[in-house]
Order: sequence, then structure tokens, then C-alpha cells
Amino acid sequence: MQLRDKTVIVTGGASGIGRALAERFAKGGAKVALADLAIEKAEVVAKEIGGLALTCDVTKEEDINRLVELTERELGPLDLFCSNAGIGFGEPNLVTSASNAEWQSSWDIHVMAHVYAARAVLPGMIERGGGYFLQTASAAGLLNQIGDAAYSTTKHAAIGFAEALSITHGDDGIKVSVLCPQFVATPMLGYDNDANPEPSQGVILPREVAESAVEGIAEERFLILPHPVVEQYRQNKAANYQRWLGGMRKLRRGIIAKTGSTRSEDIHKLI
Repeated sequence: MQLRDKTVIVTGGASGIGRALAERFAKGGAKVALADLAIEKAEVVAKEIGGLALTCDVTKEEDINRLVELTERELGPLDLFCSNAGIGFGEPNLVTSASNAEWQSSWDIHVMAHVYAARAVLPGMIERGGGYFLQTASAAGLLNQIGDAAYSTTKHAAIGFAEALSITHGDDGIKVSVLCPQFVATPMLGYDNDANPEPSQGVILPREVAESAVEGIAEERFLILPHPVVEQYRQNKAANYQRWLGGMRKLRRGIIAKTGSTRSEDIHKLI
């Protein structure tokens, strides 16, 4: 799919990967609506790109329905829905350390928000003969994230839903891509929006993720990997699951020995 003149929604569009996606889509000629709870920040981005800023809590189906309704009223029938909003809490000790509320938030934002979006826009897309879903998951959804079971588990589920969406509605003209970056310099890792981290193998900038996303959409690829090395990790996992699990345990021990924690803000500096 080409972006020019397409109507696009990006959730979590006020900062990080969402902001970069919105900026890149607009640069490609798309009409972009940014949805975020941080509406003042979203409005700043929208003004810069000539887009539309809307308040949306993606955990509430009625908010997503309203988001779609307002976007289509202002910008026209929706061509691409980008479910990008995300959250991470981490776990201080046990794999079950995150609270029930944190698990529920992870599930609502990483999975049910994608379900609500599909429910809201699929009928119209199918009636018009096609549409596109870009769903931001994570390399954690293909592999795992040491130190955050809730994040990893729900990102796995997000990819599972994207697969089901593609399988069920591909013949209806619906295209689906899942965006699975590894470490990105975003507020989730402690970087501000204008961060320029030291070059490393593991950390890339949001604009690099957005560029990969646009390339993947143009090629209509299901799996978009801004970090190419993730494909090798995925193949290693599939080839020898037992060995891969042992390697991840070894990696976890090494991280704790060096940093004393499994916080994402620390881990990404060692990968």
C-alpha cells in the first residue's frame, strides 16, 4: 500500500514510535489522525504535520469507536489503522511480581485495543474492498523480554491476533503487518523524544522504526523487523527451543550480575 492520500489513524501518536509513525505517514502524503491521552502533546505534533489530534483511551471500546467516527468525518474513509499504544511496567522479582492491575492494563492496551480497532473498522473496509492494519507488537512478542512477563505475554497475544486477522480477512482485501522492533530510544526506555543515544547494536531511533514500517507497508509484509538480527534470533528459537531457553537464562544471569536488575532501562545498554 502506498500512503499518498490515504486516511490513517495512529494511536499513542503523541510521542515515541507513534509520533515518528505519524510524522513519516504525513511526509508520505497521508491524512493522519493522532490519538493519545496526552492530547496537548498530540496537538503539537498534529500542528507540525497538518494532522488531526484526538483524545482516546484505547482500553475503552467506545473511545475507539468515537475515534474512528470523528476521523472519517474529518478526513474521509479509513485506509490504515495503526494500533501503536503500548505500556511496560517490569517486575521487581518474581515472574508474577506485576500486579493484577498491571497485567490487566497490558492486556487491554496490547491486545483488546487491537480487537476494538478491528471491530470498529473492518465492516467499512470490507465494504470498500480493502484496508490495512499496522499493529505495533515487539520483538518481545516473537522472543521474550527479560524482566517483564506481562509485556512479553501480551505482545505474544498481539501477534496471535494479527495472524488471525490476516488469515480470516485476507481474502476480503484486508492487509496486516506487525511491527516488531527490539530496543528503541523512547520514553519507555527512559529517553526523551529528541534523544540521540550512543550508536549501538541494540538501540535505534523511532524515526528508523517508522522508516522500516513504511517500507514494510509498501511491500505488504506481515512481519516488519526494524532490527534485522531479530529474524536470526527467531530462527534460533524455532530450531532448538531448549537451547534458546538456556541461552536466555544465561543472558538473564549476566545482566543481573552486571546491573543488579532486569529493568529495560538497564538491559538495553548491554544487548
